[in-house]
Amino acid sequence: MIEELYERLLAAASAQSEDSAIRVQAAYEPTDGLGGRIFPPTVKSRATDAAGYLVEPRYVDGVEVKVVLLDQRQSQANRCEQALLDAVRRQDLFLPHLELSTEAEGRAVRITSLEAPHRSRDAYFRDAQDDEGAKFDETEAGAALCRAGAGDLGAYLRQVPTDLVYGVWDSHRKRRIQVKVPRAYTSEMYGVSPLMGVRAAGRVDRLNLAGDTVAVTEAGWSPLDGAKPPRGVASARMSELGHGMIPPSEGIGGVSVKAVRRQATISLAQLSSLRFGDESQEFAAAGRALLASIGLLGDRLAFGSSALHLRSGCDLVVVSEQVEWVRRGQDGVPVTEPMECTTVRDSLALFELALERARKTGLEWPIEPVRVRPNASLQQAIAKSFEVAGIGAVGEE
Repeated sequence: MIEELYERLLAAASAQSEDSAIRVQAAYEPTDGLGGRIFPPTVKSRATDAAGYLVEPRYVDGVEVKVVLLDQRQSQANRCEQALLDAVRRQDLFLPHLELSTEAEGRAVRITSLEAPHRSRDAYFRDAQDDEGAKFDETEAGAALCRAGAGDLGAYLRQVPTDLVYGVWDSHRKRRIQVKVPRAYTSEMYGVSPLMGVRAAGRVDRLNLAGDTVAVTEAGWSPLDGAKPPRGVASARMSELGHGMIPPSEGIGGVSVKAVRRQATISLAQLSSLRFGDESQEFAAAGRALLASIGLLGDRLAFGSSALHLRSGCDLVVVSEQVEWVRRGQDGVPVTEPMECTTVRDSLALFELALERARKTGLEWPIEPVRVRPNASLQQAIAKSFEVAGIGAVGEE
């Protein structure tokens, strides 16, 4: 089955068949049952400058309804990348990637291209160097990525293939023509017909400390006993520093929805547009199929289990799921076909076969990540972010 699946993927990823995409459609419900309250991500409203949720009209099953976004495309891609990185660290597989390592305040700090906001083109790697002190962009790996362009993305395939699956934009380097590769994998989750909830948030202090105003310095805080703070000294109420009572106040309290859905696609048309310079057609086709297998594997690793944790207050269980080929329509009717690759085990087998075939066409993959460390300026900034620099204000959950 895996052999047949690979041959079909090989043709589809190079636009040599009527298969145009791979689609995943899934339905969920809250762990406490349909209608239970769940919490979407909060955003600041432009109109009110207050926290709220992203709600928009959308057609669902041909009917216009309101939906609330539970997880956007960027976040869903990040979940796949983290799941792939976890699999690499478990040694279930290996994917070439960049890794920046250092120490700050006695703790190890590590950031990979599967975690950095702009992937391999992130400023973390622009401001990195190798063990000899050479700038990353001047190393063999870094220079190859800098030379890559729309006509030859071979360096990305060899060193950071996930960039070509989840999209990358080299926006942190000054150049007239920037590398910008659209994502081939997209996924999002939303709730249908949301009813907005409210909640009262406060703080109960067992000792009922007084919420008086105190003086705050780098050394700590001290009571003012009703006096004004000295000139140049900051002040705050004790409740802002984590002590005292906070009366309950009304805030946004999640949503109740009719249904929770996830829609994910791997665009085979996008993969077929990728070019690899003077490499053979066999190399290019195998490379595109390999990238498609990575997209499917990332989805299965991140979303293939029976339950899903998005954030605090948003735990979901799978009600139904289907993975399917999206084919060329006939007589105005879309055509889909079930895809026999729904488990992590099958998708991993497909990936391993795709990698084997790509290597036979000449693809060379490293067996270790490209390791770099921060330059002096970045090291200083990283170290500062781990410093304890006094007392902070209490934040909301």
